Amino acid sequence: MIFAISSNLTAQIKIKRNKPEREAWFSSLGFGMFIHWSLDAQVGSVISHSMVGASEDYIDFYIKNLPTTFNPHKFNPDDWAALAKLAGMKYVVFTAKHHSGFCMYDTKTTDFSIMNTPFGKDVTKEIIDAFRKQGIAIGLYFSPDDFYFIHNQGIPVSRKDEKVLISNNKELMDYDKKQLKEMLTQYGKIDILFIDGMDEQSNLLAVHAWDIDPDLVVTRGGMETPEQNLPNSPIPGPWEACFTMGTQWQYKPTNESYKSGTDIINMLIEIRAKGGNLLMNVGPDPYGEIPQEQDDRLREAALWNLVNHEALYGVIPFDIIKENNFWFVKSEETPSTVYAFLTDETLKHGERKEFLIKSLQGNAQTKVSVLGHAGKIVNYQPDKDATPFCVPTDRGLLVSVMRAQRIYNNYQWPNPIVIKIENAAYKDSE
Repeated sequence: MIFAISSNLTAQIKIKRNKPEREAWFSSLGFGMFIHWSLDAQVGSVISHSMVGASEDYIDFYIKNLPTTFNPHKFNPDDWAALAKLAGMKYVVFTAKHHSGFCMYDTKTTDFSIMNTPFGKDVTKEIIDAFRKQGIAIGLYFSPDDFYFIHNQGIPVSRKDEKVLISNNKELMDYDKKQLKEMLTQYGKIDILFIDGMDEQSNLLAVHAWDIDPDLVVTRGGMETPEQNLPNSPIPGPWEACFTMGTQWQYKPTNESYKSGTDIINMLIEIRAKGGNLLMNVGPDPYGEIPQEQDDRLREAALWNLVNHEALYGVIPFDIIKENNFWFVKSEETPSTVYAFLTDETLKHGERKEFLIKSLQGNAQTKVSVLGHAGKIVNYQPDKDATPFCVPTDRGLLVSVMRAQRIYNNYQWPNPIVIKIENAAYKDSE
């Protein structure tokens, strides 16, 4: 599945202070978990945005009543972190404060926070602690917009009005800076910051964040972060695409439709081939659990990662990103090692198939293997030879492989296999 990029995605980044070595570290992570969760998960609405243009009665209920019923008593971030690690996710980004202004952390700046709910615990701290225990890098999402704050200023709730921008609202700017300092200093080392504001807002607060911690990697506000779309070709420098599993960032109990696990895996492959990171979102429910549909898809990704993790990390784009049904990356440490992801191809269990890869040239030392399988045994079929092999030709590299590993009980596993090709080089087919 290839997603086209829309013209409004490219932010006009004015200031870049991410350190090159930290950007390289970030790019090596490859796959992250985005978590959108706030008090309006209770009603299954779009996170925060329902306040824009709402009646006074609606906003009053949102601000005064929703905090009194928010009690995610099943919240166990250790489960979230264990699932993320299993799925191959190397970093997390949590919505510590979204546009509504409701703080999902212990703040001294406002009472409109998780601390003033029946739950009354700093979920941000607990999430950070849980993910750190799994060795997962820590990222926080912060919104410069604050509907609660501007509503109290008597300004109509909006994201576009000039009066709601921090560049035109000194009180809001000072308030945001205090909150950002809290987030970046009271939980130990924060690795990544996602600033979800208009371009100028993101840049102004990115500078403030870098002043607090020069080693911080700022994604939105410091690099390209296409949302719900992918570029048609690689973007120079580090970049991150963020996607929902369904149609909404936050928990949506009804009227939701989800991408398949295969869609998510193919998306991850395409993004890695183009040199980016995938930040895949989950939206926990009001009780504090990741919905079963989202959990299921991450476990499908976890199984695929168990088989093919070698091709996702420590890799960089190959000279060509795609040929027919193959996407390519190469090892950063050993560039002559190429990984070819075979997508959109019906390859049955126990079936051998040959492919001529015109973009690759081989030699007598070139060898191929299928990740996750030793290439010797086919389950219950001892008469079959599962050995992968290749033949260099003038027209490219002829590769012969078999889907030999039994992944599902019925032998029908729909997800891509990855062919590891060692001692290969790019062949310009033109």
